[in-house]
Amino acid sequence: MKSEAEFLELIDTYFKRHSDFVSLGRGDDCAILTGGKDMCVSSDLFLEGVHFRHDYFSASDIGYKALAVNISDIAAMGAKPVAFTMDLMVPPSLDDSFWTDFFKSMGMLARQNDLILAGGDLSHAPTLGISLSIFGVAGSRGFIKRQQCAFGDVLFTIGDFGLARAGLMALEASGSRARETMPASVMAHLRPKPKVMIGTLLNAAGVTSLMDVSDGLARDIPRLLGPELGADLTISTDNLHTEVSEYAQSLGVDPLEFAMLGGEDYALLGAVSPFEAGKAESVPHFTRIGTVTKTPGITLNGTQFTTQGFDHFNH
Repeated sequence: MKSEAEFLELIDTYFKRHSDFVSLGRGDDCAILTGGKDMCVSSDLFLEGVHFRHDYFSASDIGYKALAVNISDIAAMGAKPVAFTMDLMVPPSLDDSFWTDFFKSMGMLARQNDLILAGGDLSHAPTLGISLSIFGVAGSRGFIKRQQCAFGDVLFTIGDFGLARAGLMALEASGSRARETMPASVMAHLRPKPKVMIGTLLNAAGVTSLMDVSDGLARDIPRLLGPELGADLTISTDNLHTEVSEYAQSLGVDPLEFAMLGGEDYALLGAVSPFEAGKAESVPHFTRIGTVTKTPGITLNGTQFTTQGFDHFNH
């Protein structure tokens, strides 16, 4: 790309400008969002060398995942995404074909979710970085927040946990060859599937608390519950994808502990009153994993689980 104008032309090829929630789209000093409802907003960074490597992430993978992880935040509020902004740090080493694949993949995911690219910024930089902010509107019962749990609530997940961690470790060890030996794990890491429809169904079913699992169950369960409550979990290897179990065993580690520490799955983790659990259980892929307790901490299959999960500043 020789100029900012060429970048903007390419962006216009893959992203629409208008919707009921965007009265003024990209091209002005600010976008104007409208819709007559409360809105939620979330932001994520996606940085070369920190969140992805060119060794095994294609341009399409990078464009897709940068947006997918943001959409997942909206899904975790039981909300519907409507618009996003994007700031790009552009290194000179990337050619036009990279950007065509990047925007094509991201644009496809945006269209699937009826999302408007409302604006953003471009800048030269030594390495690639993407910063996205995304906006959503409330579901049928408003937004589903964290830390609204009560003693006795049912804890559940929707989606695999530990699978993306297996994919990342396999890619780091074997590069792109891991796509053949561990296809489900690799796809879980490169192309996580945001669960927007699932989130809206859980909202309608009366779920009390919800979040997406980005740093692993061990770290995210306490974030869901808050400091006053704990979790009594009952999870078996039957709850794990076979690739997770097999990969953990190949490393000589316990598959359940491996899965509890896994991050970037973007599965949904939630709590629901036992009186509303029947409705929530009708949502596809609902898996009951335990109950909320009065005592802080996590018990897994009768044993205290104290291993810490992922921390962004310890890696």
